[in-house]
Amino acid sequence: MINTHKHTQSSEMNIMTVCEHQRLTTHDFLHDFDFQWLIAQELSVFSIKRKQGQWQLKVGCYIGIIIMPSGMIVEILPKPIAKAVSTDIRQSYQSNKRLADTDIFQTRHWVQNMLSDLITGDDNKSPHSKNFGQYSRQLTALPVSALPLSDWLITQFLQYLAHYQPTMQYQTQIHNQAALQGRLLIKEQLRHNSMQPHKFVCERSVLSQDMLGNRMIKSALKLLTPLLSQSNLLLHLQPWQQVSVLHQYEIRQLESIYLQAKRELETQPLQAKQLQAAQQLVDFAYWLLCQSPTETGHSMDSQNLFNKHLMPQRLCLLIDMNQAFEQWASQRIALFFQQLNDDYKPLFQTQRVWLNDAEGQACLSIRPDLLIYKQVHSSAENTAMYDSHVLQVKDARKKQSRHYSHVIDIKWKPLAHASAISASDAYQLSSYAQAYQAEQVWLVYPVQDNQRQAVVLKQHVQDTHNSKKASYAQLWLIPFNVLTGTINSNLLLT
Repeated sequence: MINTHKHTQSSEMNIMTVCEHQRLTTHDFLHDFDFQWLIAQELSVFSIKRKQGQWQLKVGCYIGIIIMPSGMIVEILPKPIAKAVSTDIRQSYQSNKRLADTDIFQTRHWVQNMLSDLITGDDNKSPHSKNFGQYSRQLTALPVSALPLSDWLITQFLQYLAHYQPTMQYQTQIHNQAALQGRLLIKEQLRHNSMQPHKFVCERSVLSQDMLGNRMIKSALKLLTPLLSQSNLLLHLQPWQQVSVLHQYEIRQLESIYLQAKRELETQPLQAKQLQAAQQLVDFAYWLLCQSPTETGHSMDSQNLFNKHLMPQRLCLLIDMNQAFEQWASQRIALFFQQLNDDYKPLFQTQRVWLNDAEGQACLSIRPDLLIYKQVHSSAENTAMYDSHVLQVKDARKKQSRHYSHVIDIKWKPLAHASAISASDAYQLSSYAQAYQAEQVWLVYPVQDNQRQAVVLKQHVQDTHNSKKASYAQLWLIPFNVLTGTINSNLLLT
């Protein structure tokens, strides 16, 4: 059982690193008002408890970055995963000890690898892709002596920003002004200026940088501003001085603004590389702005309490670790199957009705994290008994059919040994086996070494009516090594 871990604080980097399930009190913060501000925000990452006369914040299953009013950065990392067959777990994870630097660097490294995979993946593969997969291509993890996630994030953004300058386009603007410029709008002139003939309602085309894509990029850059040094801030903000940020009502309609910005870019006379850089930055900005809304809590008036330290908009990048691990493992395992055999095809979180009532109405649906089906090629001759006409017309052609070879469920929770599987997980695997008639059903769980191997679970079923033994799908516990992004398994997959 992995206990909570104490955070590490670095005054040089201004970073406070915490882990999932850790409990924080005001004594863990350099500034008391940071702790009070976090309570006031009522962020979903924290649950608030009152224990032994003091308030506590318990970190949930999230990873991410929060910039606090003092300028301190809270970095949330996954909980360390116990190694297989460790005799020093109790000593290694005493609640009074801080995380070792090597553990922090190692965790940062694999988390950066995971995020790089997620945000460079195919948007259309997973229902959770809106949380991760919006910006694309060529993100890389930092070396093993990794900097905090905040530095990794700003490094990736600046890499894209270095290859793009804000573009300009002609935009139609209407002004009621003292000088006649452009086309006079007669109807508007009569409506608004009948009593002030010295003014003119004019329409003209103005070359402007205030395109939606530029404004999204500027908004994301402003969000990341606290992570920039003063020299970098001046360097990177200078080309964007004339670009305005998105308004609050536009942020609330961000998806619509994002789609308009993408369409707007496609109409621009840009070279291929410049267009790609612009699209990547807009995607990146959209992802950041989607992940970073911060709403003030209702229990305290943070506007008055922290007026001195308040910032207009604050980076608050929070990612559900359950979803992140689920999607990452799904991508990696699907790639593994496809490399093994082109006939293996993945289906991500496909929902189907499992139980119906007497009238045929759906009562319960199931949605495994990953389905692997195998295309079975059969020659046209085998279809002759069903349709002789098809045999004559499609003599040399092949027909394809599918059957599910693997049903895979993915959990972000460690299993010390096979008997640690919960009853609900076991029932779920059995239900999948029955519903899909698959050859194998997997429960994938995280490990942090390559020692743990796959374990098959044998079902003991008594059948008193049939002499022949019933056929049941194999249920497997499959360890997924987060350090390598692969499953620890020597299974012969055919």
